[in-house]
Amino acid sequence: MIKVPMTGEGFASLKEELRWRQQEERPRIIEAISEARSHGDLSENAEYHAAKESQSHNEGRVNELEDLIARAEVIDVSKLSGDKVKFGATVVLVDEDTEEKKTYQIVGDQEADVKSGRISISSPIARALIGKEVGDAIEVNAPGGARGYEIVRVQFI
Repeated sequence: MIKVPMTGEGFASLKEELRWRQQEERPRIIEAISEARSHGDLSENAEYHAAKESQSHNEGRVNELEDLIARAEVIDVSKLSGDKVKFGATVVLVDEDTEEKKTYQIVGDQEADVKSGRISISSPIARALIGKEVGDAIEVNAPGGARGYEIVRVQFI
């Protein structure tokens, strides 16, 4: 069984989504199916087919969440320290071309959200950062071409 690394916050988020899907979304979908059934002929009932599709999607996600939670390896970032970049690190980079500062936290695949500065451990930029320390330069092959960054700060918060 392959463990899935994630922060405590990401684990809590997955558990909350699972709870919501099982305790709120599932009963709502069952009610929608029941309502659609009462309209008669199921073969041409778009509401019924939409509700069944919604049920299929929800149950698939429930199964996926249960699997992820079972395989989760929760890492308490507040107990980590050191100078090298590793899972959970918050890294401040400076773009070597534009001098623009960017801050990223390296998190599990399921909790990544680039807009909020959380990048997946399996992303190209995170893979380039792992094992590096302050002062090191990295090059990342981005869709727009190669980008160079310098690491200016590594912290665990």
